[in-house]
Amino acid sequence: MKPRTRAHTRTRATAGGALIAALLLGASLTGTTGTATAAGEAGTAGTAGSTLRVAAGDSAVARTGTVTGTVTGTGTVTEYYDLGDTAFTDSVSGTVSEIRAVVHRPRRLSGKLPLVVISHGSWYACTDPDAQSWPCDRGEPYPSHLGYDYLGRALAARGYVVVSLSADGINMVSFDYGDRARIINEHLRLWRELDSGGGPLADSLPSLRGHVDLERVGTIGHSRGGKGVMWQASDKHRDEIPDGVRVGAVLALAPVKFDPPGDGNADALVTRTPVAVVTSGCDGAVHEQGQEYLDDVVGLTTEPAYSVSLRDGNHNYFNTRWTPPAPLGEDDSTCPDRELAPAPQQNALTVYATAFFDKHLGNDPSGEPVLTGERPLPDVVSTTRVVQPARAD
Repeated sequence: MKPRTRAHTRTRATAGGALIAALLLGASLTGTTGTATAAGEAGTAGTAGSTLRVAAGDSAVARTGTVTGTVTGTGTVTEYYDLGDTAFTDSVSGTVSEIRAVVHRPRRLSGKLPLVVISHGSWYACTDPDAQSWPCDRGEPYPSHLGYDYLGRALAARGYVVVSLSADGINMVSFDYGDRARIINEHLRLWRELDSGGGPLADSLPSLRGHVDLERVGTIGHSRGGKGVMWQASDKHRDEIPDGVRVGAVLALAPVKFDPPGDGNADALVTRTPVAVVTSGCDGAVHEQGQEYLDDVVGLTTEPAYSVSLRDGNHNYFNTRWTPPAPLGEDDSTCPDRELAPAPQQNALTVYATAFFDKHLGNDPSGEPVLTGERPLPDVVSTTRVVQPARAD
């Protein structure tokens, strides 16, 4: 088996299509000392029927994912930080990986805003598919972490700070879900230092000092990253999250669900944090195994767990860097004759994720009908499920 994995596939470099008004569920998020307002940025929907577009400058970072600097839209700002390919050595596994991320935030900052961390899944580690070692012995780091820019911009326009981290080093050498959880924790540790006014992110993100509420953190993990965020928030591992950080909502996107024989499900059993799971009916990589995360918590959870299944959805279309015509993009659909196009799939995720984080990080329950299925998602046929809390914590 080659050290890199190639589990999942495709998304397009644009995310066109309409977002229904469900994306605009109420006012901007209120921080602990003020209110953040942001609207109208290229790359998010300002009104129903508007078009999602990739912001200017996106193509400049698509090749390597290591560019630093700022890209500004009307209502949001995109920034980058990069500490290098070997910046982090996992103290448990020894895996060496990069600390690299793209950040989307509101242009206007006031008060403390919730933070959402996105972790991609298993894909090519390097732009040359024949690369065999990390750092890349051929090509450059593959920018999988830029594949959720459409979602990051939309959430930033709602008043969130969104960081999507790169995990290429892990993809090259590791199948350990703990590695994926611990690199998220390392980024959160750096954000805690930034919030205190110091640390290695201070030079790259000076405007965010004092503006991130680490007591209101959400996570999104795609594919193997999906199990990674479940691992991080699990009852078993939640004490490994850095002090001063509280993960208050976890969204597993087309997640891997595999419990090694004899080990049980404890490593990814989350009963004390709200969870949402998004799966797709034509997912050729992991199918809809992620729905089992809800099965696991029936009768156990102290917080609600939600899921939505997108009929005819694809595994890879959630990430624009895995979707043709992107380099190395692939279509993994099991129903290519009727599969959803990338745009409606990405729009549906954006609406669902916005409703979930607004409810559990923003104290705005107006999107709950999206989570329960009472308000349908745009341009897709979907099935929703809710597991209500069964006991008090």
